Amino acid sequence: MKEGHLFDKRKNVKRFLLGFYLFLVLLIVVDLIIPKHPFFPWEAYPFFYAAYGFVAYVSIVFGSHFILRKFLKRKEDYYAD
Repeated sequence: MKEGHLFDKRKNVKRFLLGFYLFLVLLIVVDLIIPKHPFFPWEAYPFFYAAYGFVAYVSIVFGSHFILRKFLKRKEDYYAD
């Protein structure tokens, strides 16, 4: 008998995504409810840490693509004799 994996069924994928999106909404609501004690004034803005994390992630991806690639990329025939 062939056993399937958890995400082989479309119904399981939809359940997982629904749970994931509900968890994201819960995090947004909690972020608005819990009082903040900012050290810097800009930390008091709603969703500051989400925006900061997103900008940091995008900066790392583009920085590695445009800067590090020039140092690490090899020519096509690098391993050829």
